[in-house]
Amino acid sequence: MTVNEIKNYRKRDACSYCFGTFPTFELLQTNPEVIEMILVHSDVKGEILNKLKQECKKTGVKIIQSDRHIEKIRDKDNCIIIAVFKKYYCKLDHNKNHVVLVNPSNTGNLGTIIRSCVGFGITNLAIIEPAVDIFHPKVVRASMGAIFKIKIECFSCFDRYDQEYGSEREKYPFMLNGKYQLGTFEHSEDKPYSLIFGNEASGLDASYLNVGKSVVISHTHSIDSLNLSLATGIGIYEFCKSQHENFAK
Repeated sequence: MTVNEIKNYRKRDACSYCFGTFPTFELLQTNPEVIEMILVHSDVKGEILNKLKQECKKTGVKIIQSDRHIEKIRDKDNCIIIAVFKKYYCKLDHNKNHVVLVNPSNTGNLGTIIRSCVGFGITNLAIIEPAVDIFHPKVVRASMGAIFKIKIECFSCFDRYDQEYGSEREKYPFMLNGKYQLGTFEHSEDKPYSLIFGNEASGLDASYLNVGKSVVISHTHSIDSLNLSLATGIGIYEFCKSQHENFAK
């Protein structure tokens, strides 16, 4: 891509945008090979500009100063650094723990969930389509660059995921009518697991009661359900408790 090809993001495009200083540095440090260019605004000066130039020189990434192109595609006036990167695709690790999102539809929720996954040591995420665009700039920004530290693989349906990764794996669908209350049982430390969460509006359908061990997060009857990103964060935290001491090291 050349700077003259910069335009507002579309899902069908081969490239996406990483808006913001912190996420751009995360991308530079984890996946510099996918970066097409970094756009900087004339407002970028001093230590940040010097550090950016050093990182780009080290990784061979080109910097282009162009207020016009940044102002053309940014959605917030305070966005003064944008990385243009090629979309890339991963395979999940068979022997690692997974989070599985069935038909997620909100960019902010997905970005927040990605950040929570990485924060608690889960670096494999399965997306069951139809779903929100995983490379939408709003997802990238909501993840604060954590998307570049996780493997994401998309599947046309849950059965496809289950056929490829389900054997020798414990599965825990989170449902309002789940059979087991979160925190009242232990999971095997010897087998990888999949934590499965449904759509923001409808959750998982009844068929998931027959998938592994269904789990419910108890809460008062004053609400009908928890926000998806909050429920996912609670579930991940509970399942990763044995690793908490390592997080501080």
